[in-house]
Amino acid sequence: MESRLQDQVIVITGAGGGIGRALSVALAKEGARIALCGGNNEDNLNETATSVRKAGGEVFVLPGDLRDDGFLFSCMDRIAQDFGNPDVLINNAGIALSTPFEDTTPEQLDRIYSINVRAPFILCQKALPFLRLSGNAAIINISSVVGHKGYPLQAAYAASKHALLGFSKSLANEVYKENIRVHTICPGGVFTDMVKIARPDLKPDGMILPEEIAEIAVFLLKFRGSAVIDEISVHREGKEPFQ
Repeated sequence: MESRLQDQVIVITGAGGGIGRALSVALAKEGARIALCGGNNEDNLNETATSVRKAGGEVFVLPGDLRDDGFLFSCMDRIAQDFGNPDVLINNAGIALSTPFEDTTPEQLDRIYSINVRAPFILCQKALPFLRLSGNAAIINISSVVGHKGYPLQAAYAASKHALLGFSKSLANEVYKENIRVHTICPGGVFTDMVKIARPDLKPDGMILPEEIAEIAVFLLKFRGSAVIDEISVHREGKEPFQ
């Protein structure tokens, strides 16, 4: 049976590794066409692209700085023109910071917000005209349980993830009647390079794997129904949701 995601154009940010790479490969296996959007490390993006092709998927690589308005404002148009009309946007790109509250500089706060909040906010705006043309439109924003629970040394990161969760919930209510679904996934400790910065206190044993987050995203997109799942929190086995 043909997958519901067959030939869907799925735009994924932060796809150079970790959750983004796992998402790209898992969705390619479902027959989706993958657009890797943003990221200045072209070697990492090309490695993901190779993995997508090995999984049988078609891929489009669009490197660029998500803090650059010229890139940010144009990338959806470029994907639509050169690869196909976007059906799904997954805002996965994010940066972390582990610094005492009093030592966090305005520059660090601005940098965190530019990637974790501003970029997905604008990409959602730019994607909506294209998503309205799709019969299977969805947005998935990757937030964090840190946005619910304030860990020490995480003030800037927690604030950004809380903001991402907040606008995602508002957007979900705005576009639901247009048949566009907006989901937020809030993972706990996922075994990626970024978690070493965001949660250096966590040990790798028993951590969530990027592939597990990808499986959740595939489920949300593949088994779309009338029920709306606006937020999913993912935690390690045997742990409370926000540990």
